[in-house]
Amino acid sequence: MAFGWIDEQAELRRRAGLVRTLRPRPAESPLLDLASNDYLGLARHPEVTEGAARAARAWGGGSTGSRLVTGTTELHTELERELADFCGVEAALVFSSGYAANLAAVTALAPHGSLIVSDAGNHASLIDGCRLARGTTQVVAHSDPDAVRKALQTHDGPAVVVSDTVFSVDGDAAPLARFAEVCREHGAGLVVDDAHGLGVLGDGGRGAPHAAGLAGADDVVVTVTLSKSLGSQGGAVLGPARVIDHLVNAARTFIFDTGLAPAAAGAALAALRLLRREPERAARAREVAGELHARLTAAAHQAVRPDAAVVSVRAPSPEEAVRWAAECRAAGLAVGCFRPPSVPDGISRLRLTARADLSEGQIERAVRIIGETRP
Repeated sequence: MAFGWIDEQAELRRRAGLVRTLRPRPAESPLLDLASNDYLGLARHPEVTEGAARAARAWGGGSTGSRLVTGTTELHTELERELADFCGVEAALVFSSGYAANLAAVTALAPHGSLIVSDAGNHASLIDGCRLARGTTQVVAHSDPDAVRKALQTHDGPAVVVSDTVFSVDGDAAPLARFAEVCREHGAGLVVDDAHGLGVLGDGGRGAPHAAGLAGADDVVVTVTLSKSLGSQGGAVLGPARVIDHLVNAARTFIFDTGLAPAAAGAALAALRLLRREPERAARAREVAGELHARLTAAAHQAVRPDAAVVSVRAPSPEEAVRWAAECRAAGLAVGCFRPPSVPDGISRLRLTARADLSEGQIERAVRIIGETRP
């Protein structure tokens, strides 16, 4: 029977407690949301939604084609200019998703004969980029500059080191300055995914590379998403102008993909301008994360200290994690639930995202619900 193996895989997932299901949410929900990545609380901000609506009215519902045909509007180039200026880099290139941006950066910058050194904790999009690239990939220990150095010492040709800036599972930050130092010892490039750093870390939310003093470096390329702190959708690659020009000509997820919808570009641009005007939102997101961690650990939960806005709480097993998240939801709290294979160490977690717009009362309520539903 065609696809008969799917049933076997489904049974294996069921036995392991790893079945995933879609849960459509309504436009308005009574749940306290600590599951989304809306770190700055901008997804529903009136200026952001009006930016989306205004762009849709002006440019239509879709971009109508790939970026090299009809999919580049004046709005896209405006967003790219302002992203580059905000993050302190020469140029930016917008993609239809952060996933597509990561695939583009890794595949286009790791040609045949090159070495890719990839952190063991990297996001799936970076991992898939390594798999698709023509270079050879070597996975090294998590956040370990010495392991990166040893890997680079084995290769004489072009090399690139690939890492998240803030890892999405535990919310820990990579040692970016040390990674850059090791890369420069060997003439390697550094590609970092700042999906969870932009809007949270750095001066006014300018991101982890900016905080590490790497903004504008000619050997550093940064990818970002527009779907987290900026409350929209899409992604971008930031870096030296010659790298961006290369991606325009060589990145398949740019050349052959339909451009980002104008509404998403308009929303992201409005959110970026709002963040410029209200930089305190970044500090508030970090403050909320620290408060969540302090209260959870005080209540004897095994929570990982956050470096940005992600707080993870370890669960006894995949089944218990699913049950815990479900009971939180029943009590009025939405939290994330990370299980294998999403977690590289095999340890299941509740994943909480701090938001700049959370009140002290909401933080207290969330911690109380997590404690009352603990397995």
